[in-house]
Amino acid sequence: MMNYLKRYYILYLMCLPAMVFYIIFKYIPMYGVVIAFKDYNIFEGMTASEWVGLKVFKEVFSQPFFWQAIKNTLILNLLTLLVSFPLTILLSLMLNEVRAPKFKKFAQSLLYLPYFISWVVVAGLVTNLFSLNTGSVNMLLSKLGIGPVSFLIEEKWWIFTYIVSQVWKNLGWGTIIYLAALAGVDETLYEAAYMDGATKLQRIWHITLPSIKNTIVVMFILQISKMMAIGLDAPLLLQNDKVINVAEVISTYVYKVGLVRVEYSLATAIGLFQAIVNITLLFIANTLTKAVGEKGVF
Repeated sequence: MMNYLKRYYILYLMCLPAMVFYIIFKYIPMYGVVIAFKDYNIFEGMTASEWVGLKVFKEVFSQPFFWQAIKNTLILNLLTLLVSFPLTILLSLMLNEVRAPKFKKFAQSLLYLPYFISWVVVAGLVTNLFSLNTGSVNMLLSKLGIGPVSFLIEEKWWIFTYIVSQVWKNLGWGTIIYLAALAGVDETLYEAAYMDGATKLQRIWHITLPSIKNTIVVMFILQISKMMAIGLDAPLLLQNDKVINVAEVISTYVYKVGLVRVEYSLATAIGLFQAIVNITLLFIANTLTKAVGEKGVF
């Protein structure tokens, strides 16, 4: 073992900054979960605060809006997954079929760009596009005689607007892994299928998709494992009082409980519960995947 480390010590040194980062910012802060089992007092600190066992969790589970936040998180994540997951694969297949190198690079850069735009900017764009009276989309709909639509203040239309903005921002970035997998497909398979008279769609269906099947399964499992997790930026910036019943998700709920209401124990308990559910979903999805004969994440 020591000889192996000495031989490849340069590679281990390259990994060292990432390891230090995760230890300092990911593992050491995990001690903070003890707050979920204490009546935390900011002046007494974590060690001196009184232990209360599962009392905080009982209080969390007794709050109706907590369950509403869970429901909204699951609905938004599930709808986003149903739309973005197949579209990401389809877009990857389309990009893979582009044969003009310059156009392909330009298209990829154009599709990746929204991912690097801050959600603050995206929320401003969404507001300008979909606002009821002055939004560009509603102005166009009015000219077409369809009439204005309450995209941002009606619950069902808010969900639609949220999903559209999520897909637009992340769709291009999600193609990176699939394009990397597609780059490893054996070209001789396409040549043999072409000689046998297979059409473009037949080659995609019988060669391309089976070749990246394992990648698709792994990505799907990872997406399932994040069903209870949702970013804070998008829901917080797009929500308003009129759509709070569908826009309040776990991340915004934790933000309001922990930072606005300064109830750190409750916020920590919610976060710990969320993490446990996500890990459970990961193991369930991975087990079911292996049960049907596919390779899982681990």
